[in-house]
Amino acid sequence: MTTAIIVQARMRSSRLPGKVMQDLAGRTVLDHVLTRCAAIPSADVVVCAMPDEAASDALEEVARKAGAATFRGSEADVLSRYAGAARSVNADIIMRVTSDCPLIDPDICGAVLALREAQCADYAANNMPPSFPHGLDCEVMTMGALAEVEVTAKEPYAREHVTPWLRRAPHVRRANHHSGDAALFAHRWTLDYPEDLTFFQQVFAALPGNSPARMSDILALLRSDPSLSQINAMHAHLAAAVAPGAWL
Repeated sequence: MTTAIIVQARMRSSRLPGKVMQDLAGRTVLDHVLTRCAAIPSADVVVCAMPDEAASDALEEVARKAGAATFRGSEADVLSRYAGAARSVNADIIMRVTSDCPLIDPDICGAVLALREAQCADYAANNMPPSFPHGLDCEVMTMGALAEVEVTAKEPYAREHVTPWLRRAPHVRRANHHSGDAALFAHRWTLDYPEDLTFFQQVFAALPGNSPARMSDILALLRSDPSLSQINAMHAHLAAAVAPGAWL
């Protein structure tokens, strides 16, 4: 059984173009994401799935240096890009992570993978309903489920956001990993706006660089310096309006 962590990335972003190539403590956002994904328990391979265009050359260079496999596919049809990336590494289990989440927590992702296996679910996530900081979201599905949605989902929204069909189809066996504290969703740890970048730059500057900080480490830092959470607080309310699966 091959478990692939597939990270979708692109250079174009309407609100913050090139955001995944921004610098955080001497490394790109994308490099932080890929490195953290490589530390997910039971992960066999990390794949960076990017649009098939020249602008992706810079992403591919970062991915290869981080030790990740790469795949190029449709920019708009992200679902087909995921399916192609999964097939390129013969994946049996696929975890979806987006590249605008440089604090993605390997332990939380590992718990979602373990929950899917324990419950023999077709699809599992940690945001049904959301109970983790916005930016620690992850989803996992079997290759069978991904193949089914690839041929069944027709709406452009479903093709762009990959998993809405899996979250709604009545026959799909689903599981959710809950943090135990729904209030954690008030935290905004995702990169969309300049204020988010400033938040991450200051957080990473305050963190030790020897190992990826986990959610508990970030929460402790924010408790010690509440002003950090105020940097992008004007955008925090947007998290509640984000549709499930509507990420990068």
